[in-house]
Amino acid sequence: MTHRRHRSFVVCALSAVTGLVLLTPASASGQNRDAPTGWTLPRTGDGRADLQGVWDFRSLTPLQRPSELANKELFTDEEAAQFQLETVAQLDKDQAGPDGRIPLSGGYNEFWYDYGKQLTAGRRTSLIVDPPDGRIPSLTADARKRADARRTGLGRGAWGPEDRNTNERCITGFNAGPPMNPSAYNNNMQLFQTADYVVILNEMVHDARVIPLDERSHLPPHVRQWHGDSRGHWDGDTLVVDTRNYTDKTNFRGSGKDAHLVERFTRVGPNALLYEYTIEDPASFGSHWSAAIPMRKNDAPLYEYACHEGNYGMHNLLISARSVEAAGELP
Repeated sequence: MTHRRHRSFVVCALSAVTGLVLLTPASASGQNRDAPTGWTLPRTGDGRADLQGVWDFRSLTPLQRPSELANKELFTDEEAAQFQLETVAQLDKDQAGPDGRIPLSGGYNEFWYDYGKQLTAGRRTSLIVDPPDGRIPSLTADARKRADARRTGLGRGAWGPEDRNTNERCITGFNAGPPMNPSAYNNNMQLFQTADYVVILNEMVHDARVIPLDERSHLPPHVRQWHGDSRGHWDGDTLVVDTRNYTDKTNFRGSGKDAHLVERFTRVGPNALLYEYTIEDPASFGSHWSAAIPMRKNDAPLYEYACHEGNYGMHNLLISARSVEAAGELP
């Protein structure tokens, strides 16, 4: 795979966002949406909030609150500094082992990784803001059954490309979602807008969502897409994107084909974009859940992520499986 590592940017301020009303994350105590002094929200020619640019969403803040932090919503300054130091050290792929050699993790060394170096400025212990415990709600029996089937499939030989998951096949892209979430690298997206459309281009697997803003209906229920079917509208100066119609092979933290995703994009400063999302999927989760992720303006260009150009991984997986099969070692 080809990856492009970007320069570090300090993640912009974000404080708590909680609650959910009709799949709309509501502001919580500590969430400051007031514009910085002297800053005026830029607008496009048609008068809409200008959200365009390359946005960086790296963060060491975990999606879910670690179990050892239980009901602790915020770190203290001292705890945040310690967590950052420990997490950066744990993620360092260039640490030598007991034998003095640096092991490769999946073939990558530290050069390829770009998790970021800091928590969000609000010092939250999780990106999930609802439910209040900062954890993804429990999976339903049906969702657990699907998860077991995926694990079983990955544990047996690779009969063909379609037998592998969508990430390995570079169909969907790790952090690109939707919804988007920080991960190991390529934590950048570029947003374009016109009066009639918004385009969200993710650096990871160069996925692009072309989202109409003309109030057209969603696709019929039998038409399913890898990234779902997205429709957008404006709620004041906030862009709201509604996504449905995922495929039965699309999965985010246990979600299924009937997941309903609502994303909100709000420009909160000259270099700051607040990204919020809510997932509702009664067939998969015990309740809906929401997360809030700050994005920072990135002056560097977006680079193509050529996921399958010169990627020998899938070819080698299949060759290995055929060799094991020929040796009569497959169960």
